[in-house]
Amino acid sequence: MQMTMLKFKPRAKPENRRRSERHATGGLAKIQLGTGSLPRDCWVSDISDGGVRLHAEGVGIPDEFVLVLSGVNGGRRQCRVAWRLGHEIGAQFVDRVEPGFARQVAARR
Repeated sequence: MQMTMLKFKPRAKPENRRRSERHATGGLAKIQLGTGSLPRDCWVSDISDGGVRLHAEGVGIPDEFVLVLSGVNGGRRQCRVAWRLGHEIGAQFVDRVEPGFARQVAARR
C-alpha cells in the first residue's frame, strides 16, 4: 500500500495577511447603492487603507457600492464586497490607494 503525502501551505494568521493596518472604529456611514437611490445607514466596525468591515441590517448590499463617510476628506469610496457573514460585510476599496486614510477616519470617530 502506497501512501501519498499532500503538500499544502499553512494559512497565514489574519494579521499577517493584511496589506495595511486595521483600525478599530465605530460609527455610522452611508451606503449608496446606485444612482438615484437613497443612501442606507451602516455601522463601520473597523477600517484599513485597503478596506472596511461593515454591519448593515435590512439592506441588500450589491457586490459593488459607494461608501460615504461623513466628516472625512475624500470620504466617498468605491467598494467591492470581499466576504459576507450574516449582516456583516468585508469590502475592499477599489477606487484608489490612499495611505493614511484609515488612520484619518479612526481619529475622527
